[in-house]
Parts: sequence; C-alpha cells; structure tokens
Amino acid sequence: MEEGVSPLVEKYWFQRYDLFSKYDEGIKMDEQGWYSVTPEQIAITQAKRCPNPTVVIDCFAGVGGNAIQFALLCCHVVAIEIDPVKVDMAINNARIYGVEDYIDFIVGDFFQLAPSLKGDVVFLAPPWGGPSYRRMEKFTLDILEPKDGYAIFQAAQAITTNIIMFLPRNVDLLQVQELCWLFSPPLEFEIEENYVRGNLKGVTVYFGGAVASQL
Repeated sequence: MEEGVSPLVEKYWFQRYDLFSKYDEGIKMDEQGWYSVTPEQIAITQAKRCPNPTVVIDCFAGVGGNAIQFALLCCHVVAIEIDPVKVDMAINNARIYGVEDYIDFIVGDFFQLAPSLKGDVVFLAPPWGGPSYRRMEKFTLDILEPKDGYAIFQAAQAITTNIIMFLPRNVDLLQVQELCWLFSPPLEFEIEENYVRGNLKGVTVYFGGAVASQL
C-alpha cells in the first residue's frame, strides 16, 4: 500500500481503480477525497443522463471525479470547491484524463456563488460526513454538509430545475421525495440505485424534466 495512506482510507485504496481507472498515471487525492469521490462507473452513468452539449455546475467538486466524467462527454463544467488543495488535485486529475480545457475550476463557497451561476444542470454530491454514515439505520438530509439537504437543494434550484443529487445508500427516501415539493409545481424525479461490483454504493436522484426524462 502507498506511503501516506491512512488507516481510515485503507479499504478505499484497495478500490482505487474503481475510483479512478487511471489511478496509476498520477491521480492525487487527500484523505477526504479517498472516501468522498464518486466511483468512476457511477460518475459515468450520471454524466450520460445529461443532455449534450450542456453546461454542468458541479457544486462540491472535491478532487474532480464527477467533473472529469461530465467533461469527457463534451459537457462544459463549472467545478466549485472551497478547499484550494482539492482544486489543485482536481486540476491534476483532469489533466490526466485530458479534459482540463473543458472544466473551469473555481475556489469558492457554492452558497455565496449560487446567485451568480448559470447552467443547464446542477450536480450535487455534498459531503456525507465521513464513512460513519454507514452505521446509521437512516441517513437524514440534515446530516449533509456544509448545510442540510433542503438548503443545498434550494440553492441549486435557483439556478435550474435540472438537478442530479448523489446520496448515501441508506438515505431517507421520504425526505428525498420532499425535496420535489420545494418547487411549484413539484419536480419530476427518479431514484437510481448505484452498484459497483455488485455492492450498493449510493443512490442518484434525477430531478426536473430534461434530466429525469433521459433514458
């Protein structure tokens, strides 16, 4: 195992090629990145659901896993991340995949930037609070960071009604359905279970006409 990989993320290191197929070409991740990045196959599935060409706003970009897959499908991506160290890693990772020219990386707070953002699709994969989420019987939206899921969703829907949200596998689905009622008329939605090698890793919720209708 690589030097510098902490015991907390040891299990994720053994899944490194599920996270980034080009891991050996110089992919960089910090500790949070190891357990927060969307597995590559799931990110590909999410990206394929977007109309193309389109502008995608990745609101919590982390080390760039989702932004890269959106960009590979010829989407232009605005990738927002408050941690400048993660942004540097995401730029490095995008360069490895050859899509750095399709992504505008912004160091900043999504909630402060949201009123000035314009895009066709908003992608939300806010932090789940670390690996401990798996021990909960039900993951509730108030556990999401840096604000609760309702506040995050409301900030996103001010940009567009086409929203993709990646959530823990044990999320309270009744609460997810409640998000639709924050818009009038209520948004269409579709819930998709996401598996890697037969293991349920999370659920993706597609909101809004253009996104929800893509099959």
